[in-house]
Amino acid sequence: MTTRRNFIKTSAFASAALLVNKSDAAELKLHQNSFTPSKPIVLSTWNFGLKANEAAWEILIKNGKALDAVEAGVKIPEGDPTERSVGYGGRPDRDGRVTLDACIMDENANIGSVACLEFIKHPISVARAVMEKTPHVMLVGDGAFQFALSQGFKKENLLVEASEKEWQDWLKSSNYKPIVNIENHDTIGMIALDANGDLSGACTTSGMAYKMHGRVGDSPIIGAGLYVDNEIGAATATGHGEEVIRIAGCHLVVELMRQGKSPEDACKEAVGRVVNLTAKRKKNLKDIQVGFIALNKKGEYGSYCVQSGFNYAVYDANGNNLIDADYYLK
Repeated sequence: MTTRRNFIKTSAFASAALLVNKSDAAELKLHQNSFTPSKPIVLSTWNFGLKANEAAWEILIKNGKALDAVEAGVKIPEGDPTERSVGYGGRPDRDGRVTLDACIMDENANIGSVACLEFIKHPISVARAVMEKTPHVMLVGDGAFQFALSQGFKKENLLVEASEKEWQDWLKSSNYKPIVNIENHDTIGMIALDANGDLSGACTTSGMAYKMHGRVGDSPIIGAGLYVDNEIGAATATGHGEEVIRIAGCHLVVELMRQGKSPEDACKEAVGRVVNLTAKRKKNLKDIQVGFIALNKKGEYGSYCVQSGFNYAVYDANGNNLIDADYYLK
């Protein structure tokens, strides 16, 4: 039988338990809201990002600057003659000329860019020189080349034998129809958060294989192929550059993160813009690949792309890992 005394005693225990549960919940909520930033951390596009990340990590783990890390990282594929879509060894345009595009951006919104640059193995370093040693933000073509020479960069033949042979074979039909995730696999973009909590990014490419001479994609365009806001986050893109330019893709991703979206959700919405515009223009989405990676100030990251096949590399305290991005066309 429940007496009045037992009822009061039981109620007291229940109330105490409720207070404990509320306290635990409040503590859990406080813990969730005080997310400890994952830093340093570096992200880069595609599987060659693994080696690039290693070079960047060597700087980041020693409390180096994100700017130095991203430059050192992307120079790895730039200097690899077996890598057919970035720097030395990149596929040429339809005239047989290897032309390179790159840009770099630091935590203070300092930017540098080069486009349609020939004969220089590391366009990312030329882009940084534009940022640090000129009053401009972009140099193109012969002007960029002459500037590079003035800064001590060496003129080199970038058309390796394998790429030249592919180009000669292509000339037999001259059919320009880039294959998704092959000729579209044309960029390394890298974004990093250093131990000091500062963000920087770099993006470099030899562009679409067999493009018209003078064609420039999104990679050297700040706000399209790369964007960094040190208060919010950073993003970089890969794939069909014309489609990324059409939506000012990376600036869009960062602005969506500013509005409170997670990095992955921001990338997903940007891809949605590409999808919608492709439909409006009555183009075939299956011929297009666009992928974004994003990193916010907390060290949270994410990605999204149009169709399967895009992956990205992440190096943080858990090691260097390759991740397959989620995608729209299923």
